[in-house]
Amino acid sequence: MATISTIKSASGDRTSTAPTSPLLAEPGRDCPFCPRLVAFRETNRAREPQWFNAPVPGFGDRNGRLVIVGLAPGLQGANRTGRPFTGDYAGDLLYATLIEYGFAKGVYQARPDDGMTLVDCRIANAVHCVPPQNKPLPAEITSCRPFLLAAIESMPKLKAIVALGRIAHESTVKALGLRAVAAPFAHGAVHETGRFRLYDSYHCSRYNTNTRVLTPDMFRSVFAKVRADLS
Repeated sequence: MATISTIKSASGDRTSTAPTSPLLAEPGRDCPFCPRLVAFRETNRAREPQWFNAPVPGFGDRNGRLVIVGLAPGLQGANRTGRPFTGDYAGDLLYATLIEYGFAKGVYQARPDDGMTLVDCRIANAVHCVPPQNKPLPAEITSCRPFLLAAIESMPKLKAIVALGRIAHESTVKALGLRAVAAPFAHGAVHETGRFRLYDSYHCSRYNTNTRVLTPDMFRSVFAKVRADLS
């Protein structure tokens, strides 16, 4: 049976219900919970009708032991292609790293029909819809958190969570019911959360890599640790 959480909409002027059942772990194509994101979605659909332009579902193996939590779809990446981290630079680094450490197989070609698959791994987002300027509002992160929790709960063998960036980390911490002070964000940090281990990484965005906030070696070190722990 679905568990229903009552949440404020992004406008703050009404409440909506979001399912947290593992069977309803993804928002519908026309999810109404965040008015600003709905308006942005409609604008993008009119401008680029061939794009996906909808809440982007998770990708990968629900029986996997690892879930990677990103921030939100990129406008010309996942929002265009319909698969997380597909079509922008962040995906180039992420999927190359997953292939290197055995969490993906195939060849990543930046399109959803490239045949690449994830192994023992799934990808989700803190926010399912693309936000303007890639910046979701706090209320939008809150509105989408029941779906993040449902995605986590839908993975019965889950052991490891990698949070890409502070927002993904903080939303995951809240979804798990942890105190923020008990699990502060830091690149390379590992937090014991009972059933899971939560691993932190800076987000693999082009901005972070161009400014050397995150290097490929720093990013690989996180997944090397996950692979070693799962093995």
